Amino acid sequence: MTPAHGSGTADASGVSAVVEFRGGTAMIPASRDVVHGFVARLAERGVEPADTFADAARLVVSELVTNALRHAPGPCRLVLTLADGHVEIAVRDTGDGFPTFLPRDPLRIGRHGLEIVTRLCGEVVTRPHASGKTVSARLPLL
Repeated sequence: MTPAHGSGTADASGVSAVVEFRGGTAMIPASRDVVHGFVARLAERGVEPADTFADAARLVVSELVTNALRHAPGPCRLVLTLADGHVEIAVRDTGDGFPTFLPRDPLRIGRHGLEIVTRLCGEVVTRPHASGKTVSARLPLL
């Protein structure tokens, strides 16, 4: 599904992107496109993340948006925000269930998304709302 609206800057010093997705599997590759545009805007502002940042950001966004699609009815919102040495990646959805961290199991096929996000970002934080939740992770620029 295509985004309901596109990116914008938060202020003169920060860079952010906010995109509302209506649903459907097309929002997963579309979310990766949002990351691509966001990284280009970072470069325009003179921000030079590590060579691995763009790929890591696309992976984190894909995992969080995929989880929203699988576990929550309705739309979701993707927010990327540049902050002190990292990018805050937040996905808000309408589901009331919290992400489940499964025990480490190298033989399990699939369901490793939160492990991957946690490995890349250090932590995953979930904040409940009246109509869902926001799952956030901070990805270092370097």
